[in-house]
Amino acid sequence: MTTTPHGIDTSQAAARATARQIPAATVRSYPREAAQAAFLLGGIGTGNVSVGSRGELRDWEIFNWPGKGNRLPFSFFALRAETTDGTRIVRVLESQLNGPHALSHGYFNGDLAGLPRFTHSTLRAEYPFVHVDLTEPGVPLHVRLEAFTPFVPGDAEASGIPAAVLRYHVTNLAATDMSVSVVGSLANAAGFVGHDVFGNLKLAGEVTNTQRDGDHARGLYYTTDLPAGHERFGTMGLATTEADVTFRPAWVKGEWTDSAQDFWNDLSSGKRIDPIEEIEVAATGSALNDYLDFSYLQLREKVGSIDAAKTIPAGTTATFEFVLTWHFPNRAKGWVEVDEDLDRHAAGGYPLVRNYYATRYDDAWAVLEDLLANLPELERDSRAFTRALYGSSLPASFLEAAAANITVLRSLTCFWLEDGNFYGWEGIRDDVGCGLGNVNHVWNYAQTVAFLFPELEKTMRDIEFGLEIGDDGALPFRSRQTLDEPRWEMVPAADGQLGAIVRVCREWRLTGDREFLTRLWPAVERAMRYALSYWDTDGDIVPDSQQNNTYDIEFYGPNGMMGSLMVAALRACQDMAEGLGRTATAEEFGTLAEASSANLDRLCFNGTFYQQQLIDPDQYRYQIGPGIHSDQLLGQFLAYVTGLGHVLPADHVRQALAAIRHHNFKPRMADVGTVQRVYALNDEPGLVLCSWPDGGRPRFPFGYSDEVWTGVEYQVAASLVYEGMIDDAVTLVDAVRSRQDGFRRNPWSENEAGHHYTRSLASWALITGMLGFNADLGRGTVTFDPKFAEQEFCCFWSHGQGWGTYRHERAADGALHAVIEVLHGTLGADTVNAPLPVTIRG
Repeated sequence: MTTTPHGIDTSQAAARATARQIPAATVRSYPREAAQAAFLLGGIGTGNVSVGSRGELRDWEIFNWPGKGNRLPFSFFALRAETTDGTRIVRVLESQLNGPHALSHGYFNGDLAGLPRFTHSTLRAEYPFVHVDLTEPGVPLHVRLEAFTPFVPGDAEASGIPAAVLRYHVTNLAATDMSVSVVGSLANAAGFVGHDVFGNLKLAGEVTNTQRDGDHARGLYYTTDLPAGHERFGTMGLATTEADVTFRPAWVKGEWTDSAQDFWNDLSSGKRIDPIEEIEVAATGSALNDYLDFSYLQLREKVGSIDAAKTIPAGTTATFEFVLTWHFPNRAKGWVEVDEDLDRHAAGGYPLVRNYYATRYDDAWAVLEDLLANLPELERDSRAFTRALYGSSLPASFLEAAAANITVLRSLTCFWLEDGNFYGWEGIRDDVGCGLGNVNHVWNYAQTVAFLFPELEKTMRDIEFGLEIGDDGALPFRSRQTLDEPRWEMVPAADGQLGAIVRVCREWRLTGDREFLTRLWPAVERAMRYALSYWDTDGDIVPDSQQNNTYDIEFYGPNGMMGSLMVAALRACQDMAEGLGRTATAEEFGTLAEASSANLDRLCFNGTFYQQQLIDPDQYRYQIGPGIHSDQLLGQFLAYVTGLGHVLPADHVRQALAAIRHHNFKPRMADVGTVQRVYALNDEPGLVLCSWPDGGRPRFPFGYSDEVWTGVEYQVAASLVYEGMIDDAVTLVDAVRSRQDGFRRNPWSENEAGHHYTRSLASWALITGMLGFNADLGRGTVTFDPKFAEQEFCCFWSHGQGWGTYRHERAADGALHAVIEVLHGTLGADTVNAPLPVTIRG
């Protein structure tokens, strides 16, 4: 059918989405003991702080470096409640600490581990919102922390705010009214360098805490005396929108535990936390202080507190709202990764560059004011996204995988600089990045950014094809030059270069940006012709020479992975040339694609799967030989999500996928003996990268062949979905998410070569596959070809011009029809291809 949507009222549509209920069965809960669970708060390219399963703030990664385990001493929220009969309850707003407690010095003072906490907590998340419920038998209170950072697909700036909103919903379960204070305390970490041996902060300068009244909130503003151009320079803010508020800009300065003791004395005795008259304890202290300059003896942290108070009638709930902001504008301009880089950085060898958010905000207080001024709209749109996504009729593990891995965008894996370009490591170590340079053979798998924020994804293509590509058409698989580093001179990666060509086509189709395509086309065509001449030595248009790839080795001879990518790249070039009106070029690439596909199928399909063709697999180390390779259809995967259809015979694709599922999925990884890296083990299930059920394993197979990579598991699962093999796909994705259970691994960090690994962003293709969705906005067309077994269902969709839901509804006469609801932006298409008559709402 043909439709022309105009005048879409996104605010009304968003309100309707907000009214829907999230199906509770699709959201997993994590108890206090799930100590690996950590939900990231923060914007795209801003750094983050995480909420743990106990409700604690942890892993402070707001300083432009990865910081797993970064603690901020004395930074926590607490509650004091008092009933009319004088009963007083005082708790840190966390649940009790988990073991083990075998620490060499016990818990540091700044952990305040000895203060009373709730006995139970449960964490649940519906992206971008996280909730932690705190309870304790015999305590007539229920506390729910609700925290979020705005997240609006298609609006990167709205999703790139260095802030977190924290709301404590306190329910009075007693029979009488309660006077309640929620007190937020935060250490000033401006100038953060790290921690000393006693767990206290090491700062590069002197810091100052100031109480401020703003247009939308009152709070504390933290500064440093470092110059604005210093790498460690920054500001922080903690504020509340509540009316009855007192402030303590700085705790008392004393020795040992004086500052925390003074704070706790006041809180537990029923006093409000207000400014102190005695800034520094005057009474004689420890003589040891005259001889030793230990931070545990002379605490240097400047901690401020905000006390928000309310009376809560019996049986009712009151909300206490706080906002945390940060602004650390400067970072090293370069890919600082290995020891040599760290030494250079320590010697001042890197210039500085600013984060993108620093072009929008002057400091943390400006962030705070802007966030609160726009919070109603930002929260409305964020909730609209949440309702639309979690209202999808997806298998629970699919929804969890797609939503949980959005976190990669907020992690230190990704950064967004003042030049507007978006960058990504492969992943991050605990304290430094891993895998420099927007590695194209890893980002091949990632789909989330392209479908939710294609304007950011396009900057990666601009860097690749506008700057990095050589005159000969060779594309480095690491991008370095925009950060003033020398071009990566290693041989190009066959999978990365061919995949990048397909992804230019994807970005054009998702956005309809003809100027983008016109600008990059000459370089794309050059890259395609280079690929044809460099990787195909015998003219059959099937790669057979040295093929560097994402396994950090080289394949030789025809194989399904590189062959399917060659066909997909040729199909993409055909599609782009047609879009630009270059008919002859399109016909040329179309003919080449047909020949490439036919020759690959003839050479490599053995009746069951696509097999590498080498007379002697041991002639070169690290080959596949007769093995069943999980990535043998990677080019087909990219063709699916781009909307290019089948690049190989459909029946052969399904047979190969069935072989991968049957042979490479291991219900129990203990049965796989391996000397390689291990990401799944013991009784855990997983999909290995290659298996040799009929023998023929090379003496030295490629070095990751026995490993389990979640991104490849998702790539295979999504491909199964596109082919309608849903049960097999569910088996694979259920296996991945069973391992990310909060006890053994973080549900919001799927690791490979680092935390929050980029390849896991392949999970978004589970959604596009189930919906059979593709957008060709350059031609004004969107397509829905759903794979849902139910006759009535709903699913989220998105592209570069808007997002919303697609669902099948049953009318009063019993007939099914399709409804497209546009919740943000526009549908961007005149033609809608769908299996049922379509109504567009918005």
